[in-house]
Amino acid sequence: MAGKDNIFSPSSEKEITRAILGAFSAELDSYVESDVTIIGAGPSGLCCGRALAQKGIKVLIVERNNYCGGGFWIGGYLMNKLTIRAPAQKMLDELGVPYTEHSPGLFVADGPHACAKLIGAACDAGAKILNMTSFEDLVLAQDGRVNGAVINWSAVQALPRQISCVDPVAIECKVLVDASGHDAVAASRLKELGKLEVPGCGPMAVERSEDAVVAKTGFVYPGLIVIGMAVSSTYGLPRMGPTFGSMLLSGVRGAELIAEQLSSSQPGKSEQRTPATV
Repeated sequence: MAGKDNIFSPSSEKEITRAILGAFSAELDSYVESDVTIIGAGPSGLCCGRALAQKGIKVLIVERNNYCGGGFWIGGYLMNKLTIRAPAQKMLDELGVPYTEHSPGLFVADGPHACAKLIGAACDAGAKILNMTSFEDLVLAQDGRVNGAVINWSAVQALPRQISCVDPVAIECKVLVDASGHDAVAASRLKELGKLEVPGCGPMAVERSEDAVVAKTGFVYPGLIVIGMAVSSTYGLPRMGPTFGSMLLSGVRGAELIAEQLSSSQPGKSEQRTPATV
């Protein structure tokens, strides 16, 4: 109980440190092995994580920044309004995000409000988020399938070279999701290994790009699925700029495919699909 003249309950500095250390260590220990690890906590990664967690699937989302949401916070040109094309506004309805209709089928919402709602929804569903954590490499099983990710503190990348030799750690999962946006970090690592073609995004063409991103969301290598803008980079699709409907629907579609994969007798054994430009 707080003292007569105190507002807050008493607690020493050491107990606060122990609380942080104990909770973080316990959670990380639990999620060293998960059903699904998602690289990137942008709109597609958060939607995917939420949809999977709602199904009772154990999900860890890894984010290199200290914040989640990616470009969902600010829309385009540092103007914090984002656009959604029908039918993706139904996701805003589901999340409880208000919006206006600018023109038939084109909706505008506040970026911070939409982003905060989506982050909260993913966490409420049970997805866990490990932020300030960067993807460094893939973990490959003996049969060659993707079996996890190598991660490190994001701050390590900013250290001087003389003191930046900080070894990473590895986490394992049944399915790895590349939701890292234009960088497509997991798919690009497979490119470096000569196992996948990753041509990068093409020029902007909104009406082509959004449909194609959702249509091509899927497994590109055993154990690895790409969603969101990582789909664009992996297949050489046009970019779509500050409209986010395909990010949301690609995340949901990815979750559907992953759930099907996990429920099969051989999870993660889908055939490799060779990306091709369209």
